Amino acid sequence: MTVYFIGAGPGAADLITVRGARTLANCQVCLYAGSLVPAELLAECPRDAKLIDTANLDLDAIEREFAAAHEAGHDVARLHSGDPSVFSAVAEQMRRLDALGIPYEMVPGVPAFAAAAAALKRELTVPTVGQTVILTRIAQQATPMPPGEDLATLGASGALLVLHLGARYVDRIVAELLPHYGADCPTAVVAYASRENELVLRGTLADIADQVKASGVLRTAVIIVGRTLGASQFRDSHLYSTDRDRDCSEA
Repeated sequence: MTVYFIGAGPGAADLITVRGARTLANCQVCLYAGSLVPAELLAECPRDAKLIDTANLDLDAIEREFAAAHEAGHDVARLHSGDPSVFSAVAEQMRRLDALGIPYEMVPGVPAFAAAAAALKRELTVPTVGQTVILTRIAQQATPMPPGEDLATLGASGALLVLHLGARYVDRIVAELLPHYGADCPTAVVAYASRENELVLRGTLADIADQVKASGVLRTAVIIVGRTLGASQFRDSHLYSTDRDRDCSEA
């Protein structure tokens, strides 16, 4: 048997990958991350599959489900929202599986920041304006940030920042970024990206906090800060330039 960590995507059921859907349809056990995973996806599981909501399970309980499926010889679909490579808490699960000698694979999914960019109709990297995207979060009591990864340090780069799990701390985020980006820096918040209740807020560091508080958004949102969000006057990329020698192998 194998445990498959599957990225369910940011919210819309049809944003799961073809590989993810096919894998889900062939697993006898499905552990899914509660309401963060579209309920419609569970219909892709085999009719007699064992469905387990992990929203109220701790890591020990999840490990026991993996071990039971392994003993029974049943493949497991471990459905996580977004993409399992970032902010998904799969690392500690894989560490447990390594200790148990249970094989696993990862099936990538559409991450929340990509769905947010789609909602904003923006490319996050723009020639001569910004070519770096930093995915991060802010320190909370439960999980502190490592040394050197505080917002002040990251913000000093001037790169476009995508902050996960931070809507309820928007005042603190703005205060820490203002010295580096300026009050007029384009800023956006996308909540429930790709879902029917998707909410998009556009503004600057000067006004985004008031918008967030007025909207009542507290979770399931990403905050994006950077000049590429407002860029309109920039050089065309070299990729499609008429000056590019298309007979060479340059990408």
